[in-house]
Amino acid sequence: MLKKIRIGILISGSGTNMDAIISACEEGIINGDVVFAGSDNPEAKGLDKARKKGIPTFVVNYSKIIRKFRESPENFLFPADFDLEDIRIKQSLISHMEQTDKVIRFIETRAIAEARLLDHMKPYPFDLLVLAGFMRNLTPYFIDRVNVTPGHPRIMNIHPALLPAFPGTDGYGETFRYGCKVGGCTVHFIDYGEDSGPIIGQKSFAITETDTLDTIRQKGLALEYQLFPECIQLFAEDRLATVTMTYTDERGNLRQRSIVKIAQIH
Repeated sequence: MLKKIRIGILISGSGTNMDAIISACEEGIINGDVVFAGSDNPEAKGLDKARKKGIPTFVVNYSKIIRKFRESPENFLFPADFDLEDIRIKQSLISHMEQTDKVIRFIETRAIAEARLLDHMKPYPFDLLVLAGFMRNLTPYFIDRVNVTPGHPRIMNIHPALLPAFPGTDGYGETFRYGCKVGGCTVHFIDYGEDSGPIIGQKSFAITETDTLDTIRQKGLALEYQLFPECIQLFAEDRLATVTMTYTDERGNLRQRSIVKIAQIH
């Protein structure tokens, strides 16, 4: 019998995907237990939902940290293991050509907040960290301290579009405004870019002439609540493996990309 995995969840809002994950754990669809729910937003309604289930919660108020840093950066101490140059080189959220002082401040403030996230997470050992509507980009500082085993990523995210199309915060909106005939959602592992990590699973839906942005979101959310637990269970069954694929781009240059392979049950 498989050992139950311990799942940590980060949210920013209502936590509807978190609800689906908790329910899937309770119903045995996921062989796991949620061990904490954290947020960057003290007003996140999902935190109350977690507390009612007896799940420990915490908040790291990103907005407050960023505001205070701007007012008096000299009053902040960086984590002892913070290496700005290492993070700057690894990250692919922002072009290296655009790394002005403002961008450096972005990296610094996020690392300060992420160090506090990690401190709050320490009392709750976990096997998988799930981003269920967590609206903050993670830097290599945080990612490297969760993904401690090479080739074994442990941070899973859900995105409201069929990646690699429409990364960013408004996947369903972009899908609608672009006039797509098919929409959907994607679960993927996090890497150093924006919604660019290896894809674990996707579900799609047809978009008709009568659909609105609201109906597209409703269709997408219904699929998200199915897809996320399915992908988490694949992780619980130890069926996900990341492998490096080498390919030639349109300019003839050799490139590498991590992809996820799903093992069959024998």
